Amino acid sequence: MNVSGRLAFALLAWLALSAPPAFAQREPVLVPAVSQSLIEVRQGFTGARLLLYGAVIDPAGAGQMGEYDIVVVLKGPAEPIRLREKERIAGIWANAGSSDFRSAPAFFAVVSSRPIADIVDERTAAIYELGTDFIQLSPSGEIEPEEQARFAQGLVELRRKQGLYQENPGGVSISEKVLYQARINLPSNVTTGRYTAETFAIARGRVLASGTARIEVVKAGLEGQVVSAAQRWSFFYGLGAIALSLGMGWLAGRLFARP
Repeated sequence: MNVSGRLAFALLAWLALSAPPAFAQREPVLVPAVSQSLIEVRQGFTGARLLLYGAVIDPAGAGQMGEYDIVVVLKGPAEPIRLREKERIAGIWANAGSSDFRSAPAFFAVVSSRPIADIVDERTAAIYELGTDFIQLSPSGEIEPEEQARFAQGLVELRRKQGLYQENPGGVSISEKVLYQARINLPSNVTTGRYTAETFAIARGRVLASGTARIEVVKAGLEGQVVSAAQRWSFFYGLGAIALSLGMGWLAGRLFARP
């Protein structure tokens, strides 16, 4: 953690230990923070390691609410996706079926102080998406429930192998019944956009408090300038791409033309 991060963490600790007498509400308050709110993707980007930390402030006094668990859910930008299933027919791989999802997170990670099954029941886990088995994928079109579940499981498994869907039970540490910290790895193939880190303080199977932190993943350097230009002047960018393609084709024809 850098100097500013350590100062922020110390400030959160001070608030957690000194603030309770000033609060009138009965429910605890969760104050989340993240080590990097802006991640720049440059050429040669190999990924990033995020530190998510914070404090749970109990109005009754530090540590008075007893034992609790922390679950952090980091979700990347939602995007539509079409998943195709391939089948070997007469020795040739061909598309056998497909399913569309209107909204699937490009990245999804769950880090918890204990296994989710030991913290909440399946209904609560489904409400708050506490695990890759509970991602709300929003399928579109008509498809049998069994087929829909199979395609959803296939999508989760595919992105899990790519490092884009993660679960880490036991990856959150809690100290003094007040402070917590967790680490999540962003792979090099991560999608740019806005990421949301939702943190939940849970006791006796009930969510007592929650907080949200946001992270921006952006392209930087030459790649970032190209993306920005393509978005800002899309018409001229398209014309330039066409002209470049025609020019390269003409040049290749001249170079390899027979004398």
